[in-house]
Amino acid sequence: MRHATPLKFLMPGWFSLVMGLCGLALAWHRAQGLLGDMAEGVALVLGVAALLVFLVLLVASAVRGVRYAQALAEDLRHPVRHAFVAALPVSLLLLATVGVALAGPQAPLAALWQTLWWLGSLGQLWATLWVLGRWLAPPEPGAPPGLWPAITPVLLIPVVGNVVVPLAGLPLGHGLWSAAQFGIGAVLWPVVLALLLARRIAHGPLPERILPAWFITVAPPAVIGVALLQWQAPLPLALGAWGVAVFFLLWVATLAPRLAGQPFTIAFWALSFPLAALTVLTLRLADATAEPALRTLGLLLLAMASLAVLWLGFATVRGLREGSLLAPEPVAAIAPAAA
Repeated sequence: MRHATPLKFLMPGWFSLVMGLCGLALAWHRAQGLLGDMAEGVALVLGVAALLVFLVLLVASAVRGVRYAQALAEDLRHPVRHAFVAALPVSLLLLATVGVALAGPQAPLAALWQTLWWLGSLGQLWATLWVLGRWLAPPEPGAPPGLWPAITPVLLIPVVGNVVVPLAGLPLGHGLWSAAQFGIGAVLWPVVLALLLARRIAHGPLPERILPAWFITVAPPAVIGVALLQWQAPLPLALGAWGVAVFFLLWVATLAPRLAGQPFTIAFWALSFPLAALTVLTLRLADATAEPALRTLGLLLLAMASLAVLWLGFATVRGLREGSLLAPEPVAAIAPAAA
């Protein structure tokens, strides 16, 4: 049943659609050497779709912020949803990356890619400072002590999302800034992983609605591996990052039976960008090593990521049509986070 005010429930996590489409566009672009011009055409269509979805979400989010300021404030206080604010700057960074990959850094639209990249880079840095700044702030009156409810895989987006910066930053000529911001994400990545495991062990499982977010753990090592290849780092380092990403994919894939029994929510888009990022890294390593097995695996991952995004797209359209997505969320068994 469609809610009377659906825009009220357009949380920042909807920008994960842009992340997934951009990631898949980059994966198809990387497959051009194996699949020919058809792959580049698919990449272009996906890139344009990502830009259009971003513009629609940006306008809708602005309207929501004006009409339903209290709903936005609740998102910013929520222990999980607050971390999704970083999905906006990460989307900007990925749009710039797709633009640079498809049109080149010196294209007529180079000024646009520069603008998107700087907005995304500075926005991502702000998101990291804002989210971690909550850890140092005193608790709100009446809020439970401790920050464990806020420790979920979604935290990887604002804290570790800085590793996305070099993907477009290097070809755009911002090597020093890219390296500095990449370092923030690379250093904080194992910190967040340790906190996630500690939270799971000491405080029980995450709410069922957050289970798809575990797939986000695949993205950091995959993106780190791609960035290392762009820096022409020693190949074993990139292969090591690839191995970690593959392991995390195999690990979180054990959740598939539980996810299959859940109703579709926007949280399922957490599957899209990590799969696409691993596909990009696998195909880049296939080019670097000329290993036939990696080429085959890269194409299999490309098919998997494409089918996942296709299913997510259809499920999202159906959910919007039926009114099951832009609606109040069931109350999860999770306490509010300290501000």
